[in-house]
Amino acid sequence: MELNTKIDHHLIAVQQEATVHAMLELRAPEAPSQESRTPLSLVVVIDRSGSMGGDRLTSAKACVRHLAQRLDASDELGVVIYDNEVNVLIPVGPVEPSAVSAALAPVYPGGSTNLSGGWLKAMEMLRPSSDDRIRRVLLLTDGQANVGIVEPGQLTNLAREGAANGITTTTIGFGADFDEHLLTAMSDAGRGGAHFAETPDAGPGIFAQEFEGLVSVVAQNLSVELVLEPAVSMLGVLNEYPMVSMDRGIQVEIGDAYGGESRTVVFQLMVPALADLGPAKVAEVVLRYVSVGDQIAAHEVRVPLNVNVGTPEDAAAAGVDTDVVEEILILRAAKARDEARKAFDEGKFEEGHQTLQSTADLLRRAKSGKRAAELATEADLLEGLVSEMGQRTYSALEAKKLHYQSNMRRRTSRPNRP
Repeated sequence: MELNTKIDHHLIAVQQEATVHAMLELRAPEAPSQESRTPLSLVVVIDRSGSMGGDRLTSAKACVRHLAQRLDASDELGVVIYDNEVNVLIPVGPVEPSAVSAALAPVYPGGSTNLSGGWLKAMEMLRPSSDDRIRRVLLLTDGQANVGIVEPGQLTNLAREGAANGITTTTIGFGADFDEHLLTAMSDAGRGGAHFAETPDAGPGIFAQEFEGLVSVVAQNLSVELVLEPAVSMLGVLNEYPMVSMDRGIQVEIGDAYGGESRTVVFQLMVPALADLGPAKVAEVVLRYVSVGDQIAAHEVRVPLNVNVGTPEDAAAAGVDTDVVEEILILRAAKARDEARKAFDEGKFEEGHQTLQSTADLLRRAKSGKRAAELATEADLLEGLVSEMGQRTYSALEAKKLHYQSNMRRRTSRPNRP
């Protein structure tokens, strides 16, 4: 993994307190060949409650069949089904597509939604797997957890414990009736993906996306820690990753890293008035991860985070780092979606529209940089939401769109940029 650091201000003024944004960019190496990739151990957990009847359950079963056909002989697959009861349909083991298809055929809709029971059974099935495998639960549901453990905080903590033990969780919500806040919280804590299938037809594409990610994992348990110098204070983190506060900073838990991608994390810091000109250390960045592939090993990288201190005149003329500013704007657009949704939920449509439009205007005023086209597209999307989200058109589906768009942008990855 390659770690780069940038500060939004090229210079800060000597003997003046300053608010700065620090951007950490993590670049992953290319993924190994298919022949040398790390084997997978996966358990798919399928909600078969009554509301999953029809196309939703049919799509879920088709997704599992397609996944079984793409896995290698070295991979393992298991399937759990649940309504008010939990059943192991296929124990974790080598993949036989015909056997998977036959086992899925008689699965029909049932009763309530024991989400916790199905998910916990999958975690139990994966614990005996070898440590050199990538282990993941893929949880599918279209409803509210109403049997077993139903408290969101408990479920989120259990997902976090699973991730700490090497078992990650991806969630897939179907339709308009599931709890998107619970599913994204579980996937964030579980260091997996969070997906919204507005229609059953979206399911196969989501599974294909998950599979492509899993076979290109190059590092696991990726985290970055910012250890602050005395008198420097943390004002916030602009991303959506799970975080752990420490005495002198914060640790951000990113999860898996995929071949050929970059991830960014943006911190907002308050730097005290500094007395001397020149470089000044404000924090230490600690990158930790476990590489996978031919060699599995834990890594720790430490680099200083510095600001440059100049005269007030030089600082005013120095300008800003466009890469950092553009990343902040993308994250600001994600936050605008959250704020607009909150306003819409409260029936304050004019306030929500104003939030979206003012953020779109902010993106359009940005100076041209490497991501100018991306910012323009984002502004178009925000303005589109202004026209789409009205008192007559706003629904649970529209609310979920806003929620998942925000979550995706705050955790987004992109191909490595030059």
